[in-house]
Amino acid sequence: MVKIAVGGTFQPLHDGHKLLLRTAYNLGADVDIGLTSDDMATGKRTRDVETYGEREKAVRDWVKKEFGIEPHIMKIDDPYGKTLVQDYDYIVVSPETYPTAVKINQIRKEKGMKPIKVVRVEYVLAEDGRPISSTRIVEGEIDSHGNLLARKEGDY
Repeated sequence: MVKIAVGGTFQPLHDGHKLLLRTAYNLGADVDIGLTSDDMATGKRTRDVETYGEREKAVRDWVKKEFGIEPHIMKIDDPYGKTLVQDYDYIVVSPETYPTAVKINQIRKEKGMKPIKVVRVEYVLAEDGRPISSTRIVEGEIDSHGNLLARKEGDY
């Protein structure tokens, strides 16, 4: 059976995240979703991030609705998750996380493990042609589908 790894913070869950997850599940049903721990999710961000439990529920609910299956979600405390100790056929990444996938394969090679095929999913663009991002959503610039939100007076 084909085994796939995909990971992220997934908050707020947006169309870019959904494309990443769809791509993973289109490769096979045995998908390990690495969801960043609270410490990892907040460590590199200045904005507030929902708790692991809230993010896990959002991803779980979406996968169940979209694919009709119970997802396998695991908490990760580092950028590598289980990819340095388990065999995977594919790792699905965004342009932002592509360098991490390259590093994973370098470490796997040093450990004598077979490389993981990297599937890079391009950014989903908002209606202004820029990538949909959680930061842009949280800042009220776009919604989770990339639609531009009306600016309030004084925001200019």
